[in-house]
Amino acid sequence: MSSKLIAPSVLAADFANLQRDIELINDSEADWFHIDIMDGVFVPNISFGMPVLKAMGKHTKKPLDVHLMIVDPDRYIQTFADLGAATLTVHYEACTHLHRTLQAIKAAGMKAGVALNPHTSVDLLKDTIQDVDLVCLMSVNPGFGGQSFIENTYAKVKALKALINDKKSSCLIEIDGGVNATNAKALVDAGADVLVAGSFVFGSNNPTETIKDLKTRIA
Repeated sequence: MSSKLIAPSVLAADFANLQRDIELINDSEADWFHIDIMDGVFVPNISFGMPVLKAMGKHTKKPLDVHLMIVDPDRYIQTFADLGAATLTVHYEACTHLHRTLQAIKAAGMKAGVALNPHTSVDLLKDTIQDVDLVCLMSVNPGFGGQSFIENTYAKVKALKALINDKKSSCLIEIDGGVNATNAKALVDAGADVLVAGSFVFGSNNPTETIKDLKTRIA
């Protein structure tokens, strides 16, 4: 895939005007909706659950990139498939049997993603990378939006890209957290394919133009 993707994070949208912000993303140059599901256990925050995602799905016109920051994600794989998730990403740290979880996600008709917390080494994916469609590298500590970008992410992207090439995987690399106009191109140059942008997009005066600017920078 030559074109790089932008996935605005709905966690940073205005929850009181969620349909408005969904339409904004629909009409923008963004590629995916990035949706964080948090349980207050795996991460110290609670976001939104199935009813909100179901309501959103009636309006979204782009693929749903669902990121589960929850314990025991296996319980909900079929649920998120039924809610229309195109990609379902689980945390490496939350999966005792990662390979089995990946197979279950694919069997449910979705792309299978794995997220790594900032302290988790990409080397831990060397036995499963060929079964993964997307690796989401957390470039902030998961749980809250608006955090500062962790600089070690660049080295991590390069290491992951090397692993993907070595194993001849077609896996995409996604960066989640602290993405902005300053670091977007450097992340893509390091090997990233998908950039999740939340606060930077929705906190700007003109989110549509901000998305367009990001797309131009990484083209």
